Amino acid sequence: MTDAWWAPYLFIALAGWIATDIWRWLGVVAGNKLKEESEALHWVRAVATALVMAVTAKLIVFPTGALSHSPMELRIGATVIGFIAFLASGQRVIVGVIVPIVLLALGLMLFG
Repeated sequence: MTDAWWAPYLFIALAGWIATDIWRWLGVVAGNKLKEESEALHWVRAVATALVMAVTAKLIVFPTGALSHSPMELRIGATVIGFIAFLASGQRVIVGVIVPIVLLALGLMLFG
């Protein structure tokens, strides 16, 4: 082993890269063999969507950082209005992202 200051950082970077990259490559290989409308791909999309929604809900209900000082009503209201704007815009993701951010920023400026 070496006593160089950078050795632990190199180890962490390599170990992290190997641990995640293997699964990415396996996903690419497996994904190329799946049909677009297969039951397995529908399941993968459902699980991925559920994970994203769980993280989003956690950030809304148990926020950290600047959001932790905002009222729960503001966070939920921005989310609901953002979702409505997302649907009204023909499910454009950019609208569903920008509208709640703007509402949160305005709410924090006015009530924060």
